[in-house]
Amino acid sequence: MQRSTLWLMLVFSSLLPTRAVSEDAQPPTLETIARTGTIKLGYADRNIPFSYLGTGPEPIGYSIELCLRVADSIKKKLGLPELKVEFVKRTPSNRIMLLNDGTMDMECVASTNTEERRKAVWFSYSHFITGTRYVALKSSGLNTVADLAGRTVVVTTGTINITQLNVLNRKLGLNVAVLQNDSTEGSFDMVTENRASAFVMDDILLRSFVAETGKPEDYVISDEYLAPPQPYGLMLRHGDTGFRDAVNEALGQIYESGEIEKIYDKWFNAPIPPNGINLKRPLPGDLAEAFRKPVDTTAE
Repeated sequence: MQRSTLWLMLVFSSLLPTRAVSEDAQPPTLETIARTGTIKLGYADRNIPFSYLGTGPEPIGYSIELCLRVADSIKKKLGLPELKVEFVKRTPSNRIMLLNDGTMDMECVASTNTEERRKAVWFSYSHFITGTRYVALKSSGLNTVADLAGRTVVVTTGTINITQLNVLNRKLGLNVAVLQNDSTEGSFDMVTENRASAFVMDDILLRSFVAETGKPEDYVISDEYLAPPQPYGLMLRHGDTGFRDAVNEALGQIYESGEIEKIYDKWFNAPIPPNGINLKRPLPGDLAEAFRKPVDTTAE
């Protein structure tokens, strides 16, 4: 190993918080990044506008851009001359496993920060807030939660939407037949192909799928929320305080400088590649407040 690499490891190991590492636990992420000169970012290939593939080989999107800025901040923090970014494709069902086994260091998509999930993973400061609705073909005549009674509804495996739908199903006696699909695009396609009456998912993701079809007039998004708005965060390995602090420090600087508003508008209020769709979603007040006063939910 080169002398310069050894020096970096010795210097930055003194900056990292100490913790007992079990046989199966991963070493502190900052230590691994300093040793390997690589940061591994999880992505989705069709999660517009957060993380998706455009015309090039690497993912783009709102969450991806934030993660790349975080990576640049970490490179400077560690004094690394270069930092290689390795993109790791993840799915809703394997994302937690890939974090905990070290396959990826940070998930850069659109994952809801919930109390239950924080038992297994941690989250950065919030970078988006959205609620749960459903999408259906307009010809189906569905608009409200009650309209789902007796219908076949699809949800994506590994999402909180499964629990949300099951709770409503029992509470309201809807007698909904719940189907699961391994991917969000597959779930949406089931509605398009009339294999399911509705697809329950985060509101913003439904709107992006509808916009991407080029025929938004063929679809309807429910009038009512199935679950109230909740925050998204960049998903991190549980218990890694050094990396969490480095990520939040980088995001905090972006938020405090006001640069986050430009980044937000780029992805939500302007045509985005590759097809030029515009979600036309002005910055909502609750998200603006989250940028002004970011909260570390792992410290609660």
